[in-house]
Amino acid sequence: MELVKEIFIVEESLYLKEHETLVISDLHLGYEGFLEKTGVLVPRFQLKDIAKKIEQILKKVKVKRIILNGDVKHEFGKILSQEWKDISKLFDLLNDYEVIVVKGNHDVILYPITDKKNVKLVKEYKIKDILLVHGDYEPELDKEVKTVIIGHEHPAIGFKEAGRMEKYKCFLKGDYKGRTLIVQPSFNPLIEGSDVIKEQFLSPLFKNPLDFEIYVIDHEKVLDFGKLNKLRRKIY
Repeated sequence: MELVKEIFIVEESLYLKEHETLVISDLHLGYEGFLEKTGVLVPRFQLKDIAKKIEQILKKVKVKRIILNGDVKHEFGKILSQEWKDISKLFDLLNDYEVIVVKGNHDVILYPITDKKNVKLVKEYKIKDILLVHGDYEPELDKEVKTVIIGHEHPAIGFKEAGRMEKYKCFLKGDYKGRTLIVQPSFNPLIEGSDVIKEQFLSPLFKNPLDFEIYVIDHEKVLDFGKLNKLRRKIY
């Protein structure tokens, strides 16, 4: 689905067709290790699943550049051993492409890996009229910027069926200071996301969140759910 001109939703990623660029947000590699520290044991499959999904997407679109839009790692502080291994493996898998990491709030200490793997680490990244920033702070906008792409929020939407809650990841599209703001879901299969119907938004870029449009990911399909304010009225 084309969200705005030349920007397409491809599963949980965005494809900037004109620039042959794939944008992925909030990988949170090492999340299983974090869960184990809290006493929750889960199989370590996230890197394998993430790599498989990226490979599938790369077969669908022509890509020369891959941008990881923040929170590549999960631990706020030091680099955990699993994070080091998983991130290094991911960079090796993407070695045929130009890889750029936009620093997220979880990526306080990421430079030892990016420096070693010769991967560009930036605070924000601009491609012509598109600005990519993680979303944990308000960026300065020049006149050229027409579209801002962020992650950080992990947007999802929950539906209750037969007493069971099912969550679906979603994209959000709205306005930020007269520009189009696009919010990506987490690419990590373990992270369901925050329910936009019930939960508060974290990013300071959300000025009028109820006016945002919701696009739900259901496997490879994209479903237009309309504006958030209408959906909230229907449910509540």
